[in-house]
Amino acid sequence: MSGFDHEKLDVSRIAIAFLVIANDVVEAVARGRGYLADQLQRASTSVVLNIAEGAGEYSAKDKARFYRMAKRSATECAAILDVCQRLDLIAEERYRVGREHLFRTVSMLVRLVRSVGESRSDPRRG
Repeated sequence: MSGFDHEKLDVSRIAIAFLVIANDVVEAVARGRGYLADQLQRASTSVVLNIAEGAGEYSAKDKARFYRMAKRSATECAAILDVCQRLDLIAEERYRVGREHLFRTVSMLVRLVRSVGESRSDPRRG
């Protein structure tokens, strides 16, 4: 039995590992900060799902579009972690490890977008 396309991508595995970290953060966030927990949960899930959708596309343009959406959600997760860290809602080690996962995810997604050729055809990139 063969796997799905997204299961072959390292970025998918790293994004899922971050999703687990995000879930730990969500569980630890106080009730009065539920808006942060909810946003982190949605954004981290969006990263994983957009990677899967992109991997399943045939068109380079559509692949790149989904990978770009995943990248935006990953950077949103990084900003949420920053907010949680500044508000002392997250342990320093969890913050550091989460950011490392996100940095790797974003770096890989940028390379994936470039590899499917979308960034070269974007007139804003000159």
